[in-house]
Amino acid sequence: MGGGERAARCIAKKHPKKIRIGYFADGPWAHEAFNRLIADKDIEIRFICPRYDSEDNTLRELSRQYQIPCIRHKNINSKEFIEQAKGYNCDLFVSMSFNQIFKSEIINLPLLKTINCHAGKLPFYRGRNILNWALINDEKEFGITVHYMDEGIDTGDIILQRIFPITDNDDYRTLLETAYVVCAKILYDSVKLIQANELIPIPQSEIHPEGMYCGQRRVGDETINWNQTSREIFNFIRAICKPGPMARSFIADKEIKINKASIIEKAPSYKGIIGSVIGIEKDGFLVKTLDSFIKITEWECERKTKIGDRFHL
Repeated sequence: MGGGERAARCIAKKHPKKIRIGYFADGPWAHEAFNRLIADKDIEIRFICPRYDSEDNTLRELSRQYQIPCIRHKNINSKEFIEQAKGYNCDLFVSMSFNQIFKSEIINLPLLKTINCHAGKLPFYRGRNILNWALINDEKEFGITVHYMDEGIDTGDIILQRIFPITDNDDYRTLLETAYVVCAKILYDSVKLIQANELIPIPQSEIHPEGMYCGQRRVGDETINWNQTSREIFNFIRAICKPGPMARSFIADKEIKINKASIIEKAPSYKGIIGSVIGIEKDGFLVKTLDSFIKITEWECERKTKIGDRFHL
């Protein structure tokens, strides 16, 4: 599609019926999307199901404000929950940042099945922590995809996909800010396509036979490998900056948290001690990398950094 958009092939057949949805959701992504959905008189949110392990007070307040039942369950695939969900007589289930795996019975419970909004360019970047991985991999764009659910992980047929650029001025925070807004828009547009019966979904195998899966990042994955190139370290630092955990390293026994770094244009390549501090400037300090050096511009540490300090490799 033009304009960086891939959409299911459309068929023109208007379906004016009000669509009743069950909303499985969490966090800012879900709040933005809720506001779009609730504002449409032809969409009725029959219930909200927040994450079981999350205290999302905003969703709770929205449920009270609009008098929408708020139901939570530790296992949405249980007979108990499925019987409860049946009572709401939904046409479509919608997942936005929900963290439980949907199995076949719950997926197929509504007449129009179940859809999910995923902050990744499917069939690539399935899985977890997608925005972080896109930056680590030095991608020049990232995707937002709405797809039908199946029993795989982010493998269902695509309803709508939009692509957005990544520049060197972007980091995890800026991609999140974009995603919060555009996820809401693309999810709403997808619901309207389904409501109007104006789509034929695109199997992901038509794009690539295998795709790609990203594993969840864990505590301990924040450690910088100074034996990488300046570009690789720059990407790593911006990929997990605030509100992420921040990149970590040690000088002697003191941990340093690094939130921002910048690439030095045309920095010379030379032999040196990798991980050593080679310069101090007013707005940061320089560290030798595998191929050149990088400037650290925002960090947190108990001790003052000085020339000759060496980071743990």
